[in-house]
Amino acid sequence: MNRQEYAETIALQALGWLAANDELLPVFLGASGASVNDLVKNAGQPAFLGSVLDFILMDDAWVIAFCDAENLPYQAPMEARAGLPGGEQINWT
Repeated sequence: MNRQEYAETIALQALGWLAANDELLPVFLGASGASVNDLVKNAGQPAFLGSVLDFILMDDAWVIAFCDAENLPYQAPMEARAGLPGGEQINWT
C-alpha cells in the first residue's frame, strides 16, 4: 500500500468513526458547512478526507477516541493527513 492509499484508508476510517459519533458529527457538519449527503458524495475525494482528519486533529481527545476505536497508533491521523492534499509540512527555514 502506498502513502496515498494508506492516508485515504485512515481518513475513510475517520469518516466512518465520525459519522457514527452522534455528538461529534453535528459539530463537524456545522464547522465544515457539509451536509450528510456531502459526506457520502465526497467520501472518495482526497481533499475532503483531509478536512475530516483536520477536524479530528483539532482535539487530542478526538484523536485518542478515534485511534482507540480503530486500534490505531495515535500518530496515524497525523501521518495520514500528511499524505493527503494540503497536508504537506512547510519548512520555513
